[in-house]
Amino acid sequence: MRKESNEIEIWKQSGAERTAVTDHVACEEPLQITIDGTPVAVVMRTPGHDDDLVNGFLLTEGMVTSLADIRRVDTEAQKNHAYVFLVDDVVLDHARLSRNLFSASSCGICGKASIDAIHQHASPIQSDFSIPASIVMGLPATLRAAQEVFDRTGGLHAAALVDRDGSILVLREDVGRHNAIDKIVGWATAEGVDLSQTLMQVSGRVSFEVMQKALVARVPVVSAISSPSSLAVEFAQQSRQTLIGFLRPPKMNIYAGPERVV
Repeated sequence: MRKESNEIEIWKQSGAERTAVTDHVACEEPLQITIDGTPVAVVMRTPGHDDDLVNGFLLTEGMVTSLADIRRVDTEAQKNHAYVFLVDDVVLDHARLSRNLFSASSCGICGKASIDAIHQHASPIQSDFSIPASIVMGLPATLRAAQEVFDRTGGLHAAALVDRDGSILVLREDVGRHNAIDKIVGWATAEGVDLSQTLMQVSGRVSFEVMQKALVARVPVVSAISSPSSLAVEFAQQSRQTLIGFLRPPKMNIYAGPERVV
């Protein structure tokens, strides 16, 4: 059954006032793609139109040259799985698969399996970091003022690490949100920054992968201008991370870990 949003309890903050309310977040679930018996990729997506997603993925990744190469796509046999069967004279090029496979084979069966697999390598956050709500409210303007390339192009994602005083330690821009995050974490690690005492501010939405990267880097707080997905919220809760979304002063939503926003 197609499900595009989840209902959850959150805290809405306006100025100094915080209220517990019910809200909806976009649903995010993994889809494992298997071609002729070989798992080739796990993609995070909002359920729905999975056949179109699989066909487009296979084409844009160069695994098939046309839809005529595909005999059948079955997305009904098992939840969050897509089984692809190629025509007899088309052979899967295994050399193309290395960039698409997850390192942990247990990922991709369901959201819980993905979270459990990550927690085997990165334990939940223990940081005592906290940050004033007034500082968080000022981050969108601070981030926007520092986005030099965005001012010229209008089309890049940004990610920044911020200390408890709201000072930007590093900011990077990239066409890929995940690339920008990798850049700031790489810089901070090389510079010896204590990431457990930082907040990660991102310019767009928050997906499962964004929270995963923050956990591995040991960043306790992630804040975003836009919305988180349902799996990002679940991951943050289980990883004891603080997750802030819809940061649009004077309002913001705190989806997990409200105790770190003081």
